[in-house]
Amino acid sequence: MDQDESLNVHGGPLAPCSTTPMTGFFRDGHCNTCTEDQGSHTVCAIMTAEFLAYSKYVGNDLSTPRPEFGFAGLNEGDSWCLCAGRFLQAADEGCAPQVNLAATHRRALDIVPLRVLEQFGRPQDQG
Repeated sequence: MDQDESLNVHGGPLAPCSTTPMTGFFRDGHCNTCTEDQGSHTVCAIMTAEFLAYSKYVGNDLSTPRPEFGFAGLNEGDSWCLCAGRFLQAADEGCAPQVNLAATHRRALDIVPLRVLEQFGRPQDQG
């Protein structure tokens, strides 16, 4: 699998999203992507209780531990490489989590407009 260039939504180097828990399509702590990443796990989102409940409601339970997959479950405050389509859906529903723009891969822009990502960007990531 050939990784796409590691650039964030503002064209800078892609910052790490999280290593605790370890995230990313490649499980390298970054929201890197490639053509095999059908879900486009490119948005570095900071989990909220509201978003975790929403995600579970729409069929993607991110909070329940799944030890058989080495997944401890996510908690409020954890950062995670979220599917761009799920982020956009949550934004449309009014419950999107905050976004670390420096750690969000530019390929997220194929699905989510920059203005939407920036609307949920952490204050320290606004440029």
